[in-house]
Amino acid sequence: MAYEPPTPPANLPTEIVNMFNESDPEQLRDVATYAEALAEHKERETRLEESADQEEVEERPDDLPDDVPAKATITIKEINDNRYYYWQWREGDQIRSQYKGPVDSKSERD
Repeated sequence: MAYEPPTPPANLPTEIVNMFNESDPEQLRDVATYAEALAEHKERETRLEESADQEEVEERPDDLPDDVPAKATITIKEINDNRYYYWQWREGDQIRSQYKGPVDSKSERD
């Protein structure tokens, strides 16, 4: 059985495949080492960016209950002439609310 050269990935541009086919084994090993290091570097940058984005979202107010997402905002609802604070957030097409407490008329005037 004859030895067959490897088949290049279908998404690799033809000019790169041709360049590799014309390279000697030492150059190919250097390219492989560099490509692996570069891929790891780019993956790490992506993870760090995602982590930074998530940290911004995860900043939670001290009084935010565990079962309320960090993106929730506070809204005031009036029920029977009484005013109450509610945490409110969107889940898909629905608006969710969770009771926070009564509106203190003093703090509302400050």
